[in-house]
Amino acid sequence: MTAQNEHTAIPVSGMTCASCVLHVERALRKLPGVVDASVNLATERATVVHQPVVSPAELRQAIADAGYTPGEVDRGDESRELARAKRDLIVASVFTVPLLVVSMGTMFFPAFHAALPRLAHFFMGWGGLLLAAPVQLWAGRRFFRLGFAEIRNRSLGMNTLVMLGSSAAFLYSLAVLLAPSAFPAGTAHTYFEASASIITLILLGKFLEALARGRTSLAIKGLMELQPRTARVRRDGAELAVDIEQVVAGDEVIVRPGERVPVDGVVIEGASFVDESMITGEPVPVRKERDGDVLGGTMNGAGGFVLRATRVGGDGTLQQIIRLVEDAQGSKPAIQALADKIASVFVPLVLIAAGLTLAAWLLFGGAAALKLGFVAAVAVLVVACPCAMGLATPTAVMVATGRAAELGILFRRGTALESLAATTTVLLDKTGTITEGKPSVTDIDIVEGNRDEVLALLAAAETRSEHPLGRAIVDAATDRGLALATPESFESDTGFGISAAVSGRRVQLGAARYLEKLGFDLTALSPRIDQLASEAKTPVLAAIDGRLAAIVAVADPLRGTSAEAIASLQSMGIEVAMVTGDVSRTAEAVARRVGIQRVFAEQLPQHKAERLAELQARGERVAFVGDGINDAPALARADTGVAIGSGTDIAIEAGDVVLMRADLRALAHAIALARRSLRTIRQNFFWAYGYNVLLVPVAAGALYPVFGVLLSPILAAAAMSLSSLFVLGNSLRLRSFRPL
Repeated sequence: MTAQNEHTAIPVSGMTCASCVLHVERALRKLPGVVDASVNLATERATVVHQPVVSPAELRQAIADAGYTPGEVDRGDESRELARAKRDLIVASVFTVPLLVVSMGTMFFPAFHAALPRLAHFFMGWGGLLLAAPVQLWAGRRFFRLGFAEIRNRSLGMNTLVMLGSSAAFLYSLAVLLAPSAFPAGTAHTYFEASASIITLILLGKFLEALARGRTSLAIKGLMELQPRTARVRRDGAELAVDIEQVVAGDEVIVRPGERVPVDGVVIEGASFVDESMITGEPVPVRKERDGDVLGGTMNGAGGFVLRATRVGGDGTLQQIIRLVEDAQGSKPAIQALADKIASVFVPLVLIAAGLTLAAWLLFGGAAALKLGFVAAVAVLVVACPCAMGLATPTAVMVATGRAAELGILFRRGTALESLAATTTVLLDKTGTITEGKPSVTDIDIVEGNRDEVLALLAAAETRSEHPLGRAIVDAATDRGLALATPESFESDTGFGISAAVSGRRVQLGAARYLEKLGFDLTALSPRIDQLASEAKTPVLAAIDGRLAAIVAVADPLRGTSAEAIASLQSMGIEVAMVTGDVSRTAEAVARRVGIQRVFAEQLPQHKAERLAELQARGERVAFVGDGINDAPALARADTGVAIGSGTDIAIEAGDVVLMRADLRALAHAIALARRSLRTIRQNFFWAYGYNVLLVPVAAGALYPVFGVLLSPILAAAAMSLSSLFVLGNSLRLRSFRPL
């Protein structure tokens, strides 16, 4: 028997670009027993699928051996990393600012050099070394530690480029100080301000990135803060305040007015209105009374109640939501595969470009060839750091999935953003999706026998059925106060009907096709069947002891928002179709009322996936929407499976996307958000790649022959940092997404 794979999430600090991500992934995948490894730069998190033979400690060691710092799952790591980045930036700035003021002052204000010649000379020489050394050797130590690790593991990345660029400027300047006569005339210049500025500006960019990343995870932090730290429980007649971790299933938990509900449970005393908006996205408070389900993290109103805890710890709805959002944020859309391939060869190409730049200047640069070639080569190394490439996708996915969670939409996988954005056709299940899923009996036409006796027999047979129509018949009988016998036997023909023995009598009921399948002649009843179906009612036919006994009409009311939601989808250029096991007349009547043109009626559960496959064969990208129970095959077959969940059951395995409330408008919101997210990712890629395509030639000196312009390493470092900040800022705009 094959052991089940385990999933382990490990925070990873020290990553700076897409090459770092590939480096960590390769290090993890080399371990025997690792099935897959995915690393997210924005969340700084590695997710590893592995066999039990590999321990989490071995995974962390592999990350450490690769030159990065593994951590425990602790959100305090974010604040500590931010504090370290701030400390290094402050130290670097203290030494770099005076160096820049003097060196740049002499460049732009010659009078400054004339007024303070000794000071200027000192800062351009040994004073520059004294100021640049702490920046190079202490504040920028992370780039050297990680850069050497990248070289050792043959996985070159941003740290390699920063290390080489800043070190080249520093060592060149040191050589000029120690042996100025060894350099050709006019080339013995120091570049201490460049070496220090490269590190300081990149540290500034990393600090600002850390701040921005903190904003991308606001949704997760907000969800985590919803759960109270303590709960008031009633044990052995006494009220006790206990830590939330100490609440166990079955505890009676007291919720006072204005408090947050500590855990999931069922109300056993009292009543109140509860605001569930932070979990379901529904802004209207919901009344909760005895036997009503309540969710941990929701806000109680003016009333008080006592609940019996049902889901505690990691099984709670809030924890499930957080886990799903984190999983989605850590996954990679297919569009990221292109970025990963480019990142794997990008840095080596940059090193080659820097080498060719220096060689070209030495060959064709004239008297100042060494000086200009050196500046150009360093600028190429620094300006081409692939930070923005690594952040382009994960930051957008992180912000989008977090914003979706706030709206009551859970993307179980980040890949669903891409597939949902490409949707051309939405296939909707009828019952529980377009309709309320709570059918009730509207008509009972007795063909033979006593009304109450017939209804009691039919309802007794349906007590063993889980079909919504069967429950409606049972409810109709109990509402009349009829006593229901226990069936002696029960058989179900899925998609057709049921057969049962009740009090010694044989009861058969179901769709018209079921009774026809059993050999009954329905010719005389056809006009009435058609009439009920045209009124959007579902006719259920019944036979008792081999004779037709009744037609029971059941209607499932439309959801109040279905027509509006379908119109919104159609306005987005999406075709909407409906699939149902109901008879054609009923299905078409429902479709007309909500504005759907294409209807697949009388479909058995296994046929829904076949209809979906037919649409896909025509080139349609299909999102299937169902309740996640009988619709599992279709949900799994669809390009995007959208499960309509409920606040108490959100972990629906078959769906890629879960709508926390049964409102199809949330589907339109999800598609709009997915499209905007994909557009944002493409914008990020355009900027990241376009930036490098444009600035690498400029840094190499392409503009120098015509305009006399050469990009300084200082400006190259600033431009590189700005590119990453642009990508982060563009992704953060997704937080402003508002429903249609």
